[in-house]
Amino acid sequence: MGGLLFGAVVVCFALGVPIAVALGLATALTAVVGDTFGLEVVPQQIFNSMNSFPLMAIPFFILAGYLMQSGGISEKLIQFASAIVGHITGGLAMVVVVTSMFFAAISGSGAATTAAIGSIMIPAMVARGYSDRFASANQAVSGALGIIIPPSIPLILYAIAAKVSVGDMFIAGILPGLFVTASLLIAAYVVSKKRGYKGVERTDFKGLLRSFRGALLALLMPVIVLGGIYGGVFTPTEAAVVAVAYSLVVGMLVYRKIKLCELLGIFSKSAVTTAIVMIVIGTAGLFGFLINRLGIPTQISNMFAEANMNVAVFIIVVNVVLLLTGMFIEAAAAILILVPILLPVATGLGIDPVHFGIIMVVNLAIGLITPPVGINLFVASQISNLKIAVLSRAIIPFVAILFVDVLILSFIPAISTWLPQVLK
Repeated sequence: MGGLLFGAVVVCFALGVPIAVALGLATALTAVVGDTFGLEVVPQQIFNSMNSFPLMAIPFFILAGYLMQSGGISEKLIQFASAIVGHITGGLAMVVVVTSMFFAAISGSGAATTAAIGSIMIPAMVARGYSDRFASANQAVSGALGIIIPPSIPLILYAIAAKVSVGDMFIAGILPGLFVTASLLIAAYVVSKKRGYKGVERTDFKGLLRSFRGALLALLMPVIVLGGIYGGVFTPTEAAVVAVAYSLVVGMLVYRKIKLCELLGIFSKSAVTTAIVMIVIGTAGLFGFLINRLGIPTQISNMFAEANMNVAVFIIVVNVVLLLTGMFIEAAAAILILVPILLPVATGLGIDPVHFGIIMVVNLAIGLITPPVGINLFVASQISNLKIAVLSRAIIPFVAILFVDVLILSFIPAISTWLPQVLK
């Protein structure tokens, strides 16, 4: 039955069936053929998968991201980042990385980060003499920070699937996010030094202070969200509601970029994005229910045990599996499908579940910039008018950098686990 289940999923993917529909159809077919459970269980399990209080954080964080995206936040963050690193060799490339890091701490989405920053910075970089391929690839990979740095929707989904604290996952994502950011800054500097990309004029202290004041309200949001969660002021779900209220006030009353008549469009886009995510969650939960009924996690655990695989070999195998999975399956679905299968093996080998979650999410972030599904590639391609095939070749060095980052994060668990342990 396991072969039928996974075979049906692969066939659906090959036919171009949407992920949510593919998971639902494959599960229903296998359940009926194998007489595992009746079709009346299908809607029940889909509902049960979505009927979770922590999941309520997702629509609110999505809405907060759209509000911040429409509220003039990106321009303020770009000005501040430019004042910090714009004068260095490859300054504009570094501005993209730093701004994406800041915006990631607001939006929680790789595609939103790429679109909001890239629409401004890719044309600006090309106008300053940067190659359009490098500018687009640099933006696409920087946008991947959107799902590593909290608040991140994949981190929430992993926490729910693995039954660990959302707050712990958020805190655990901070240092890995900064580590990946540092590696991208080094890459931007090295490439720019080699190609002769100069920085912009240095900003004086008054200009730096002015740009900081302009971006302060945007920078405060992740501080309020994470501080509130870990300070015990509110739960992650309540933090998401606070983020919406904060974004609304800043966008409408302070920056005055959001007009009342625009709210309906923002709410509509948020609702559509939320619906897409929740449908995937529901059918992936149904898929996971059948996997457990068939005893597949136990079979895989036994297989690893019989292979006498040590932790190092397991981590390398998992990294390769996740890298390949991220190329074809969206991060949310991949997490909900693979966590029930891989996590029991990981914990059985003594791997901390929080650390394993960071390994998964950073691996799946690479999927945002790898074809055929890499959404950041498509967003950057639309902005720069480059063909996907051209941009895919330009992104290869960045994929290599991120994979090295993943290996370092995999074999040095303290980067992920130290901060949550200190703050407990």
